[in-house]
Amino acid sequence: MNSRADSLIAADDDATGFPKPVAAAVFAAMAITVASAYLLTGETMIALLLAGAMAFFAALVWFYVSATSDASELDSYIADWAITSAVADQSDQIIAVTDRAGRLVCANALYARTFGQYVPPTDLKLDSGSAAIAMEAGRAAWRDGAAEADSLRHQGNDYALEVLRIGRAEDHLLWRFRALLQASVVEEAKRLVGGAAGRVASNAGLIAAVVGPEGRIRSVNSAFALRAMGDGNANAVGRDFASFMRVDDAQNIFFEREGQTGPALHLLHMPLTDNDVAMDGSESEHPALVLLLDRQNISSRSDSTLLQLEMMLSLLPFGLAMVSRDGRFLFANSAFAKASGIADDSPPSYPGDLVIADDKAAMADAVRRFASGPAQGGDLAVRFRHQPEEPVSLSIAGVRGFGDAAVLLSLRDSSEEATLKQQVAQATKMQAVGQLAGGVAHDFNNVLTAILGHCDLMLLRHSPGDSDYDDVQQIKNNAGRAASLTRQLLAFSRQQTLRPQILQLPDVIAETSHLLQRLIGEKVTLEVRHDRNLGAIRADPGQLEQVIINLAVNARDAMEQGGILSIETKRISASDVRAMNSDVLPVADYSAIIVRDQGCGISAENQAKIFEPFFTTKDVGKGTGLGLSTVYGIVKQSGGYIFVDSALGEGTTFSIYFPVHDMRGEVAAEPEAKSFEDAPDEQWGSGTILLVEDEDMVRAVAERALTRQGYSVITASDGEDGVEQFAAHDDIDLVISDVVMPVMDGPAMARIIRERDPQVPLIFMSGYAEEQLRKSIDVDNMGFLPKPFTVAQICDSAQKALRKCRSKAEA
Repeated sequence: MNSRADSLIAADDDATGFPKPVAAAVFAAMAITVASAYLLTGETMIALLLAGAMAFFAALVWFYVSATSDASELDSYIADWAITSAVADQSDQIIAVTDRAGRLVCANALYARTFGQYVPPTDLKLDSGSAAIAMEAGRAAWRDGAAEADSLRHQGNDYALEVLRIGRAEDHLLWRFRALLQASVVEEAKRLVGGAAGRVASNAGLIAAVVGPEGRIRSVNSAFALRAMGDGNANAVGRDFASFMRVDDAQNIFFEREGQTGPALHLLHMPLTDNDVAMDGSESEHPALVLLLDRQNISSRSDSTLLQLEMMLSLLPFGLAMVSRDGRFLFANSAFAKASGIADDSPPSYPGDLVIADDKAAMADAVRRFASGPAQGGDLAVRFRHQPEEPVSLSIAGVRGFGDAAVLLSLRDSSEEATLKQQVAQATKMQAVGQLAGGVAHDFNNVLTAILGHCDLMLLRHSPGDSDYDDVQQIKNNAGRAASLTRQLLAFSRQQTLRPQILQLPDVIAETSHLLQRLIGEKVTLEVRHDRNLGAIRADPGQLEQVIINLAVNARDAMEQGGILSIETKRISASDVRAMNSDVLPVADYSAIIVRDQGCGISAENQAKIFEPFFTTKDVGKGTGLGLSTVYGIVKQSGGYIFVDSALGEGTTFSIYFPVHDMRGEVAAEPEAKSFEDAPDEQWGSGTILLVEDEDMVRAVAERALTRQGYSVITASDGEDGVEQFAAHDDIDLVISDVVMPVMDGPAMARIIRERDPQVPLIFMSGYAEEQLRKSIDVDNMGFLPKPFTVAQICDSAQKALRKCRSKAEA
């Protein structure tokens, strides 16, 4: 592709873009016109004024032509993707570019080697749903300009993805994949021997080669190529290593090319092991790093050569250490020191000093065995003293012919892997606890429904003056407190019933401020600040108030001597989020609540646990440990994100980010609502109701409540029984059903009933959140009744449903 400067240069054009003959003719005409004016008028001033005017207009034309010429040249620029692809091939990243239609424009060679084909990233055959993640990242990049995704898997390997919107018209996407796992030991050794480290070793007189288990060369440095083939740039990859060597009767090793005059060589054989190579003690079963030295120079250069070897080993990204025959450390590189817990790169005297007491004997025995036996390798599972709970695999190999070094120890730095394992384990535990909490709350809601229902029925038979009235009322109040506890458990497990609305954060905080003043007491000063131009969010205002109250109460308890509680709302733009460089928070516009106190702070150890249910640092009887877990559940169920920043003695800051609601997707409500919850109340009921509930105690309470209200009630214990009862009665006006039931659940029963009578109204009861069940129960003319409910609530729901149905029939 020619440069823009070359394209603007032409033999017949001047700097203005005019052809030279045209420019000459223009200047000649201007000169003749000025001369004619002078001859006709005889006035020098008039001729000069005319010349200046003509020069001015000529300059205007020149600037216009130059500008349009530059623009046309710029517009005529056509991208040469072959050059782009060639440049991308020089990168060690996996790169691809797609256009707006999703077609692959170009990709580097590493992309094809990694994924085996030249196809768009969205068409790659990725593992376990990763293709959907990549496609979502592409859509997010078109929308936000950039997007990231982790945990993409391809053939068992993990990759991170970054997608950027590029181009003058921003009509292309740049896809960059980054491998999350380190390269194998063999690949790293090949790269180092054939690269800069190999050249350093060659200059120091060290001959190096990586040999595969089949005996063929995989990589060599220039010193080996020069000695074995006579050319330092010769390619020895794929050749048989033994073909370059010769052994005499005394078992001395020489280069075949150097014949009888060449010096004898000292060979150092170091097996290379990684997760893909089995270690069973046989030298021919795995690749190896082979180092060669002239034997005649070893005695005089042993110290310097050892330093050179240590320098080479220190460049490797995996941990390596050398141990002498008596079991003492000779050398350990920084990667080994980091992975084994050695402080300041200074190893102890013996490898056994690094491991726990139970593994000392096994370590000492392995070192002794590999130091005195044949040159072979093996693995040993040990636990280091700095991480006694995390066993690691330590590779041990015997080496021969290099001074005091007899044993080579190697391992990988698995600290990041261990951290990821802990995070996955924590996430799995929290998910299991959430499922357990949701299930317990669901079953507990059935019990509370029965208790509250019987209390209501008993209160209907007693007046406030009766001796039993207060006792029944106390039972009902305590059952209400228990119901509040189940709501907290459901909030933590993100199964709480929410009624989201479009709202502004300052309005919610204003509604809560008067209550906060009483809750935090006189020692704590409340400060509220609001940012400008906050975007609207979609959340349940009641649950959002609960979030603010819980955080305020925790802040009050943390400030026993008093202090300032600050609640701030803040506008967070997509560019601000991008500047945060957060791995958790997606790039978008947010409205944030920041709650800051001056309390005692939270230790780093407890910060990882504060959102777990029933975890609390308060004294017994002063906290349930559900406050922050409830906050976490409400925020996550509302689509938000919560972060904590704290240090002991420096206070705590909770930052909650809610995505700004896109009002463009709002549509006007239709005249016919999908549910009937806004229908007016009636004082009495009439009609036949089919009640389907598998819990006997809940069914009994609901039946008594509806019968007392004036309805004729037909009961069924499960979905199949409900279908049979509906078929046996032609006068059923309303169906009230539980959602989760054995054999046949409520939604499956409802679909069969609707086939027989499309107009019959339905009410579903459940202890789970309506939002969680919405996909399975999303049918027309349907209402939802959350458990636990009172007698008045179920009767009121039935009245509204029947009134709505009759109104439609009359219309």
